[in-house]
Amino acid sequence: MSNHEQPFFMRNHWVYDPKAARPSTERKLGFDTRALHAGFHPLKNVEQFRAFVPPIVQSMTYPYASFEKFPDYIYGRSKTPTVSVLEERLATMEGGQAAVSAGSGSQALFSLVFTMARPGDNVVTSLNIFGEGYKQAAAIFPERCNVDFHFVKDFTNPKAWDAAIDKKTRLVWIETPSNPTLQVTDIAAVAEVAHSRGVPLCVDNTTATAALQRPMELGADIILLSLTKFLAGNASVLGGAIVGPEALVEDIRWNTTEFVGAILQPFEAWLMLQYLETLSLRMAKHSANAQAVAEFLAGHPKVRHVNYPGLPNHPQHALARRQMKANSGLLSFVVPGGMAGAARVMNSLDLVVHAVTFGTSRTICMHPRTITHEHMTQAERDEAGIDDGLIRLSVGLEDPPDVIADLDQALGKL
Repeated sequence: MSNHEQPFFMRNHWVYDPKAARPSTERKLGFDTRALHAGFHPLKNVEQFRAFVPPIVQSMTYPYASFEKFPDYIYGRSKTPTVSVLEERLATMEGGQAAVSAGSGSQALFSLVFTMARPGDNVVTSLNIFGEGYKQAAAIFPERCNVDFHFVKDFTNPKAWDAAIDKKTRLVWIETPSNPTLQVTDIAAVAEVAHSRGVPLCVDNTTATAALQRPMELGADIILLSLTKFLAGNASVLGGAIVGPEALVEDIRWNTTEFVGAILQPFEAWLMLQYLETLSLRMAKHSANAQAVAEFLAGHPKVRHVNYPGLPNHPQHALARRQMKANSGLLSFVVPGGMAGAARVMNSLDLVVHAVTFGTSRTICMHPRTITHEHMTQAERDEAGIDDGLIRLSVGLEDPPDVIADLDQALGKL
């Protein structure tokens, strides 16, 4: 009986083995084909579901065929049929063995660290992480679980990552490109360091998605995702996922998610399956639009600085070109006047919406200093590039001249 077929009380905790065979990166079906067909095919699943579209199985409990036989699905906190289709599709798109979903991207991070680390252990990361992730790393886990986080200052230097790892390190975690300053970390270089110390590497691939970046092909062991952002694309779904070795995924499913209960519901999973079908098309458009907007902002006299890997003056521009297919739709820029300047610009926007998320079909903006990264100390914000005048801009699918015109008139109010 394989690990994923065992009932939850028979499962073992996952232990990372750096010598274990990595998932094959051999090309089978193309990415867009997998985004459409992985986990469900109208003909292959015809006996189970006579449907062209994956159905919503809106049930939270599943009957036993007999006292002796465990069903494939037991209870809604562990897994459900529609969610399983989504998890298989996400795993296939990222190139991993398996996936487990969560109620949000922040919950996915919590489930991963809670499953892998024990009191006294640590995780190595940098300040180039999303705001809620920083809160977990700086306060929640250290204060409530006695799990420490080591923050690498010189994230571009592999030796700095190596120096931060010790015998109690259970995970190295990077976010690239990072939110909100779009720093790009060398996945292959950090993977080599982590593996040389017997530690797995997790890459948050939320900003790029698998349509633009394949961390597992560069050495990553685990992928962290917020489904809420570009993967959904329209701010209608809250969800997260972890892609990785099957044994780890099942450990999370049966020994954390099963009890915490922060799960993705069948309807949200069904929506996600529809959205993934157009992921490549959307990411190409987001990237092209963001490039145009970034070039406009870089040449505007009222903009002090622009963070976007597609600009030649970005410090990791060459790395981004090697590591990514395109540069995604997220950027940030700094205006003069600090918070007052940012407020004036954002309050003057007509087309662009002020909202707390990114990766939506509509262009939206947000102020990291007061919303997502307010928990950082001033010294940490300075190190991470979170200026008081920094505005995060998620460029949508509108016609670029319309977005540019709105930004231009708003900047003109400074």
